[in-house]
Amino acid sequence: MEMHSLEIQSNIFRNGKKAAKITLRTGDVVEAGNDSSRESERDELEEREWLESREGAKYQYEFSIFIPDSFPIVATRLIIAQWKERCHKESCSDDAPVLAVRYQSGRLFITRNDDSGRHLLYELKEEIRNRWLDFRFQIKFSKQSDGEITAFLNGQNIISYNGITSYTEKRGYPVKDNKYYFKMGLYRDRMTEPMSIYIDEYRKKEMTE
Repeated sequence: MEMHSLEIQSNIFRNGKKAAKITLRTGDVVEAGNDSSRESERDELEEREWLESREGAKYQYEFSIFIPDSFPIVATRLIIAQWKERCHKESCSDDAPVLAVRYQSGRLFITRNDDSGRHLLYELKEEIRNRWLDFRFQIKFSKQSDGEITAFLNGQNIISYNGITSYTEKRGYPVKDNKYYFKMGLYRDRMTEPMSIYIDEYRKKEMTE
């Protein structure tokens, strides 16, 4: 996150009096491309390491996102929220997020990644700009079949998935006790046009089953 890219403003908010506005400009936090990904740039909020989720536990995340009507409709890869598995080796450092909320070519979609690749969990093609999107995710990260992703958008159940929700040690991750961290904002392949997004009402808690 570039410091000039984050603004706590009171013009657009979900509840209360203020919300965060993130504006991504070309050249912000650039990451070089490689054989598996293009050069990228980002401005994201990331949870602190001591708040990261633990493998085998279940968590609920809630957050609201507002995409203004001036937001560009482009084919450029863009992630607005993502859950990443903590990696400490080069072999897994460039892995895609295990779960991601994406917006591309005017399409909102949610993907899951594991050792076998990317899997589409949800897709919405209708116009979503200029209105608040209230997300609620209930997630259990697991390398086994007992993983879980349940998701709601504006109160409607959009995902009910049970199965693998993690990468494995085959890709360089620990055999057990993996950690997963959450980020939201704007992460895209490099382009010249700026983007702004609003974020409000973020909450996270560990769930007891």
